[in-house]
Amino acid sequence: MSKKLVLSMMLLAAISFAAPNAFADTTKSFVGTLATPESTFETTLTLPSAETVTLQTYGFGGGTNGNDAVISPGGTDPFLAIFDSTGSILTDGLGNPYGTSLDLGNYSSFVGCGPANTVSDFGDTTCGDITMDVGSLAAGTYTIVLSDGQYIANAVFDNGTLGEGFTDLTGGAFCDIVDTTTGTPCPANSPTVANAAGNGNYALDVTTSGSSGPPPPTPEPATLALLGSGLFCVAAFRSRKGRL
Repeated sequence: MSKKLVLSMMLLAAISFAAPNAFADTTKSFVGTLATPESTFETTLTLPSAETVTLQTYGFGGGTNGNDAVISPGGTDPFLAIFDSTGSILTDGLGNPYGTSLDLGNYSSFVGCGPANTVSDFGDTTCGDITMDVGSLAAGTYTIVLSDGQYIANAVFDNGTLGEGFTDLTGGAFCDIVDTTTGTPCPANSPTVANAAGNGNYALDVTTSGSSGPPPPTPEPATLALLGSGLFCVAAFRSRKGRL
């Protein structure tokens, strides 16, 4: 075996030991229009292994989603939640549900601007979009539900299941809320926002981040010592050969 080949193999081994485990982000973007204020959009998320999950909406204030598509503002303020394979809403370590909308008291924990934009004509500047960092989820199947911000899954009130249905506070209109200070209607019903009246538009990104492969084995100290010795010997051989 040539000395160059031996050196190349040893260097490759050293790089393999030193390379960190690679992580890759994958984003799926969903864009559409709710048919009525009582409609829902659902998508299934299947994780083959544990991954971190982040949900981001853009329909209310607009922005640029994970597909680099520009989302126009003026959609409804969304309700967003995630459920496990049994239909139970996911909760954090303190028992707080992963379900919210601008119309709920827990929204301050999920404010989604940025990356979504705020809307400047709803009283002052208002964020109605959601960033939901769910953290690390185990392998399995999950259901993500999006609806109008006032069509709310009852599971958020008792950490229950999707089967409990929804509470309808929409009054038959998308984003049926008004700024209490100025009387300005929600952008989804505002004549000052182009094509916004009665608008059930939504935009949702689902981003997962997980290992692209098994972590490399951690070399034992003795292995590192042997590897270092081998590299030293090859270097010494080449140096001595050069002096002959």
